[in-house]
Amino acid sequence: MSLTYLDLSEEQQDLLRDMPFEGNHLVTGEPGCGKSVLASQRAALLALTGVRVHLLTRSNLLRQNLAVHGDVEVSTVHAWIHAWHRARTGEPAPQAAEDWFDWPELFALAAVEEPERPFAVVVDEGQDLPRPFYRLCRLLGVPVTVFADECQRITDTQSTLDEISTAVGDCTRHRLPHQYRTTRPIAALAARYYTGATPPPLPSRTGPVPRLWRYGDQRALVAQLVGHAERHPQRTIGVVLRTTRQQLTLHEQLERAAPRLRSQAYVGAAAEGRHRTLDLRRPGIRVISRASAKGLEFDSVFVPDVHTDSGDPGAAALRMMYYVLLTRAREEVHLGYEGHREPAPVVGIPADLLLRTA
Repeated sequence: MSLTYLDLSEEQQDLLRDMPFEGNHLVTGEPGCGKSVLASQRAALLALTGVRVHLLTRSNLLRQNLAVHGDVEVSTVHAWIHAWHRARTGEPAPQAAEDWFDWPELFALAAVEEPERPFAVVVDEGQDLPRPFYRLCRLLGVPVTVFADECQRITDTQSTLDEISTAVGDCTRHRLPHQYRTTRPIAALAARYYTGATPPPLPSRTGPVPRLWRYGDQRALVAQLVGHAERHPQRTIGVVLRTTRQQLTLHEQLERAAPRLRSQAYVGAAAEGRHRTLDLRRPGIRVISRASAKGLEFDSVFVPDVHTDSGDPGAAALRMMYYVLLTRAREEVHLGYEGHREPAPVVGIPADLLLRTA
């Protein structure tokens, strides 16, 4: 995400140029329309006005890979709230259920907050934050710019666009109409999982049809990934798995099978050693969790554990999950499963959208 303002499309530049520095703003658009890039650019432009700017996201992995220009402080929302509370009380913010906070106590502290040097907040992937966060910003009198897509909500604590607008108050909406990431075949498959009223228009760029693979065992997956990386040495390859154990096991097997390949695994900020960070700017295999996939992109995406999704294939949460995972890919998508029966999430999808491979 190292694009500059001049690298943006005309419509992206127009949105940034025409958005007032004052007030609250909500920017929406489908995956691949450039929300994360624009969030970074918006933060940099606000910083040029002399205010202190905080660029926030829920995902620590996305925080690591947001390219920021100028005097902008980049943080996860959790870290930012803890720092704000500690600066006023000397203590970290009190937490409650679901890894969030005792919001009434934070509201009480914000209500008696003394005015300080003006600052602004820019939020990327704002649909994954709870409504009380936006109410806190409103109580603090902080101008907020939120980039969000409510069809990509994959967390238990999430907000719709209307809920964000209501919590922030006096919010101007903007929309990016085009996506620039995926190919037409990938977007067509992703549209099967879209939960909105009308799927976004399909892009014109062509590419291979997504594939579905049946793995006899883990060795087949490892061999496939190694072969794909060797055939495409300049690609970023994202392997998205459900659990930390799956991630670490696969990464260990990849290192044993092909130590020359540049493979990495990210299992979270609380992990020890090399699994705390991930460099997405270099080519190679990156093993990540589903929860960390939001906001990221790869040339090729592998989701090899479709068989672990045994719930209702029509459930909104499951459809949003697959919509997010599929739209991480720029060039190719490979879904996979173990067992003898196709998993529920892919049953009935026609071959022109998802090619079965023996």
